[in-house]
Amino acid sequence: MILRRALILSLLALAACGRPGNPPPADPGTLFPARFSDSDPVDFNGRNPQSFPVHGIDVARFQNNIDWNTARRNGVNFAFIKATEGGDLKDINFDTHWQGAGQAAVKRGAYHFYYFCTSPEDQARWFIRNVPRTPGMLPPVLDMEWNPFSPTCAHIRPPASEVRDQMRRWLAVVERHYGQRPIIYTTPKFYRENGLSGFNGYDFWLRTTAKTPAEAYPGQTWRFWQYSATGIVPGIGGDVDLNAFSGNSAQWQNWIATRAAR
Repeated sequence: MILRRALILSLLALAACGRPGNPPPADPGTLFPARFSDSDPVDFNGRNPQSFPVHGIDVARFQNNIDWNTARRNGVNFAFIKATEGGDLKDINFDTHWQGAGQAAVKRGAYHFYYFCTSPEDQARWFIRNVPRTPGMLPPVLDMEWNPFSPTCAHIRPPASEVRDQMRRWLAVVERHYGQRPIIYTTPKFYRENGLSGFNGYDFWLRTTAKTPAEAYPGQTWRFWQYSATGIVPGIGGDVDLNAFSGNSAQWQNWIATRAAR
């Protein structure tokens, strides 16, 4: 009876591991090619984002019930996860996404959506309060774009010099805490209007879903390119943002070795 019970339990365990959509975690050092599709594909004049070998996603409250193991095996090698907004808003899915990505050995980082009606120091402290300093995490991200939806902040658009000053103050506080210089995410309009080309020494994550980064941000070097908001990735229900890393696989490993938190 004992042997029979042990056999049944073993078979059940094997069946669970082999269920479609529930594969075991892959080796942390493995890079997977992107097996993505797009519900609204764009022709980048022959400069296909798929020419870059390392791809990932960014997620927020809009993505629910992600099967991170399946997503990773289909090319999600990294994920930027929305953590906070302003000085008092936390994304409702941050903890779930952070834990799930970590368990699947997806390289993960957290981002903060900036508001202009709260001081940069308060916003930096709010981000730090909600994002654990985790060994191996990607550098924190400052998301800078105009916010037309906030009932309190949408109308506040400081002059470019003040925008840059507030950014530097947030970046300094967060860098001291995490020990890594943050990444700057932005859009073409915000980048142009606020002179962000002056942030030398920072890695940029650039949104441009209709043109290549070279066309949308002339002369600007970049580390990540958000090239689609309508990606389709196995393991994720609905559309998701797609991103590419700027270098080859060896450059990715070197970047991780120097830029991941310790």
